[in-house]
Amino acid sequence: MWLFRRKGPSGFSSSSTAEEVTQGIDATGLTAIVTGASSGIGTETTRVLAMRGAHVIMGVRNMAAAKDVKEVIVKEIPTAKIDAMELDLSSLSSVRKFASHFKSAGHPLNILINNAGIMATPFLLSKDKIELQFATNHVGHFLLTNLLLDTMKKTAISSSKEGRIVNVASEAHRYAYPEGIRFDRINDPSGYSSWAAYGQSKLANILHAKELTKQLKEDGANITANALHPGVIQTNLFRHNNVINGIVNVLGRVLFKNVQQGAATSCYVALHPQAKGVSGEYFADSNISKPRPQAEDEVLAKRLWELSKDLTK
Repeated sequence: MWLFRRKGPSGFSSSSTAEEVTQGIDATGLTAIVTGASSGIGTETTRVLAMRGAHVIMGVRNMAAAKDVKEVIVKEIPTAKIDAMELDLSSLSSVRKFASHFKSAGHPLNILINNAGIMATPFLLSKDKIELQFATNHVGHFLLTNLLLDTMKKTAISSSKEGRIVNVASEAHRYAYPEGIRFDRINDPSGYSSWAAYGQSKLANILHAKELTKQLKEDGANITANALHPGVIQTNLFRHNNVINGIVNVLGRVLFKNVQQGAATSCYVALHPQAKGVSGEYFADSNISKPRPQAEDEVLAKRLWELSKDLTK
């Protein structure tokens, strides 16, 4: 239980909030994209980044919900700079459209937080005929990151500030399929497990950051890429499992993090000076953590990169 955990080397723990881990940090002049920003930790991440002075673009499926979120945040923080743009991570055409509109607007980009996600859905295929959890949680973010990378590189040069890419993964990566990524069976319904498929997509988030770090270093780009576990949080991610959703509603306040604590690690990795120059790592509770061995397998990361490139051609 997070209630009993101690502070790590960073000085923060699982009970630290997003406001606490960014206390005293001035993000004025920075531009950030947060996907899945209209609910849960995405909303709190947006609020705290805006509170610290960043211009936040919310990448969301539900524009009406985003409008409500923006109004609430601006009411609390009149100086908040927030915009919303439509983005459905399960659709490659939507991802391309978002990236095109973002670049056409001429925005710089310092921070990309790949936060949006779905959890433990029944077997479904996306519009692009990719298993839905893998498509939404990994492939869509892989494409989005690639499409925005040039903008981030240019921003890092012109601003002389490090760019940061943050993949919101999960400890569930430990419970992916035994082989980690089912490369030849991503879209195969036989043997499909909703939880193992979720774990697979979250393992992919970590491997993505690992391989991306390698390529950014080879390019000499002033950009870091990290993955993180936000904690077990009482959000609507559990909506696809009625039993678990019921347990969450009853015990959530005692056993799980709230959204303020759940958004902390995202905000820490995105803004904190202690994370400067740190790349290819996996964070939990605003501290560097150790993922399962497969998440550190460079061969697996490279193979995933090639598969993701093929799926997004």
